[in-house]
Amino acid sequence: MDSNHPGSNWAGNIAYRAAELLRPGTLEELAHEVASRPKVRVLGSRHSFNDLADTDGVLISLEAIRRAPVELVAEGVVRVPAGARHGDLVPELDRLGVAMSNLASLPHISVAGAVATGTHGSGDAIGTLSTQVEAIDFIAADGSRRRVSRGDEDFEGHVVHLGALGVLISLDLNVSPTYEVAQTVFEGLTWEAALGDYEALTASGDSVSLFTTWADAASVDQVWVKTRHPRTAPDLSRLGAHPADGPRHPIPGADASPATEQGGVFGPWHARLPHFRLDFTPSAGAEIQAEYLVPRADLPAAIAAIQSLAHLIAPLLHVSEIRTMRADDLWLSPAYGRDTVGLHFTWKDDQEALFNFLPTLEAALPNSARPHWGKVTTLPAEEIRARYERWPDFAALAARLDPDRKFVGPFLERLGL
Repeated sequence: MDSNHPGSNWAGNIAYRAAELLRPGTLEELAHEVASRPKVRVLGSRHSFNDLADTDGVLISLEAIRRAPVELVAEGVVRVPAGARHGDLVPELDRLGVAMSNLASLPHISVAGAVATGTHGSGDAIGTLSTQVEAIDFIAADGSRRRVSRGDEDFEGHVVHLGALGVLISLDLNVSPTYEVAQTVFEGLTWEAALGDYEALTASGDSVSLFTTWADAASVDQVWVKTRHPRTAPDLSRLGAHPADGPRHPIPGADASPATEQGGVFGPWHARLPHFRLDFTPSAGAEIQAEYLVPRADLPAAIAAIQSLAHLIAPLLHVSEIRTMRADDLWLSPAYGRDTVGLHFTWKDDQEALFNFLPTLEAALPNSARPHWGKVTTLPAEEIRARYERWPDFAALAARLDPDRKFVGPFLERLGL
């Protein structure tokens, strides 16, 4: 058993706090440690930008546990080790001839962490990554194994769980036969044109992301459209947009090498759905991320609010991404009960300036905006709870499954657990 300091997240803005870091080598060792320790949190792929993983007790990493191979357990369902990163998972799915309907923009994040925090990709008809879950297997507070499947009581409360219900060890995920995707980047779109026909714009591909630095409050810098074969790239000329004349990084002017292939060339689903390649540093690297998720109906008001602050946002920002997701019924999902648009901000690593500004941005956005669980926010705990209306049900579920609050760290304490 190796114990040491847990270090920091991949972007370097968070130094994790814990008495020690444990790396059990087997599931039996994991169960023993969970049962015998008074306070436990799990450290995933170190992609959260807040203190969600912190604890007064031990942090447990699953990286030393030998991963079981991905296997088909039913038609259209695979069993996946929770600690696997999406980028490591896809070759095994390829071997089985199957694919996921959606991936996050970064292949570097773990399956468990993405599900636990309601992380998402993009697409009008596509839900968050958590909506692909058919069943989950936990190590409970007493070290026993629990399995919860779709259709079981409170299944919808277990999926986006923030690490408060136990240690996730495997998931059953929906899959489909493998498919190909092409990616095309467009430039020259204005916000007036985008909002004037936003339904048609986001329906123009299976996954559509708008990137902007807000340096020009009236314009969108890039539109990334991903289309499944045999669908071809759309013609956005009627909106004033044109295909880029070469590869692009989401951050204008940055080296495009880390980005996945563009230019409308079809390739494997897993090589196009993420924005970045697994073998490169994702995004900007030295950054802090925030995201607010609003109902589609509130997008015009949200964009107007951001435009009014663009002169303050642009100096602090690397890039912003706007993308859609389908409504779902998972209690703590950012898309619970409503078709949703995510307003994502990749900020420069200037924590003092950013945290001085965030209250201004958060006050300007519609009060329907839900903050992403794995990113930064300055919203008060009572406001966050109010925006996730099933929070009382989740708190009751957590109290029933973990009455001694073993899995509650400072982040969850502030929220009232």
